[in-house]
Amino acid sequence: MNKTDVQIASKEKTYFSVPKEIFWMGIVSFLTDISSEMIFSVLTVFLTVFLGASSALLGLMEGLADFAASSLDYVSGYLSDKTRKRKLFAVFGYAFSTVAKILLIFSNSVANVISFRVIERLGKSIRGAPRDALIASIAKEDKLGFSFGFHKMLDKAGAILGPIVAYFILAYLGQTASTYNLLFWIALIPAILSVLVLQFAVKEKPSATPPKPRKFFSVYKETSPEFRKYLRAAGIFSLGYFSFAFLLLKAYTVGFSIADVTLLYAIFNVAFVLISIPMGKLGDKIGRDKTIIIEYVLYALMCAGFMLAASKLAVIALFLLYGIFYAIDEGQSKAYISGITTEDHRASAIGLYNFITGLIYLPASLIAGILWNTYSPAATFGFAGIIALISLGVFIFPLRKH
Repeated sequence: MNKTDVQIASKEKTYFSVPKEIFWMGIVSFLTDISSEMIFSVLTVFLTVFLGASSALLGLMEGLADFAASSLDYVSGYLSDKTRKRKLFAVFGYAFSTVAKILLIFSNSVANVISFRVIERLGKSIRGAPRDALIASIAKEDKLGFSFGFHKMLDKAGAILGPIVAYFILAYLGQTASTYNLLFWIALIPAILSVLVLQFAVKEKPSATPPKPRKFFSVYKETSPEFRKYLRAAGIFSLGYFSFAFLLLKAYTVGFSIADVTLLYAIFNVAFVLISIPMGKLGDKIGRDKTIIIEYVLYALMCAGFMLAASKLAVIALFLLYGIFYAIDEGQSKAYISGITTEDHRASAIGLYNFITGLIYLPASLIAGILWNTYSPAATFGFAGIIALISLGVFIFPLRKH
């Protein structure tokens, strides 16, 4: 690095030890999750109690939303790489979700609410891969894990605050149709602010190299062998990655009341927030591949724990463990992918990872439900633990030399 480079580097602003752009992108996610979780925490009651939707329609909505949340990741990632535009697609995705929230305010039918839920999740799918690629392009190579951990910490902090705000609004004003409508209006404010912050506070550096032309389906073959191996391991792992609802159900069967279950969800979120940055720093220090190994081992241990758990204290400890696991899965998987891919196909690789794993989550939860109802909860957790160990073997097995 010459003298000019040193001078430029010294002028780059950092907030809380991350580049200011990553700090502001964390604020964007923080504001977005306040908005989204304010709505999601009350949407089930609003849909079923005030609009009279059946549980079948609720299930349909959530299934469509889960699919929508990862359906466009690869497309947006590919287009981001093709145009070498990260911020443009991220802004569009956040704005897309914000428009959906505007539509919700004027919703007076089940169909409109379901449409909102799907459109909002499509916005998440559009922004995810380009945003993560933008973080990777701004972060220093030796601080990728820390940068992603910082971003996810703020993201999840918003997810904690959102339901709390919703709770106090409903507690103070009462659970009426007009209160829900006011809550949706209030939730729109941080959503709009998130788009404005991203647009005006985050600057995207122009790419040093022009994008390379490539066919839509050629990205997988052009990525590194390390990424392809990880994608295979992650795909297998996703088959045992069941819905969070099964953990809550297990807690209920152990003796937690429905009110207590919500506290377990808070414990999980707090563990996520507290561990995100330390785990990112650890990955930067010992190698991000090691954090993936830790992730799979923790998940297998957690499944074994839920198989045997018979006390409330054990369940509380397992929810803390799940929060640690989830912090790695949400943040450090993206840091690992960013470290083994180049700028030419980084967003495409992240998008492909999101799409493949998201696609498998649906049958994973169906399998978990069948095992739970047909055999026992232990069968569900046992199956998931075995899948995690198989994934671990696929990941750590040496690459074949060509």
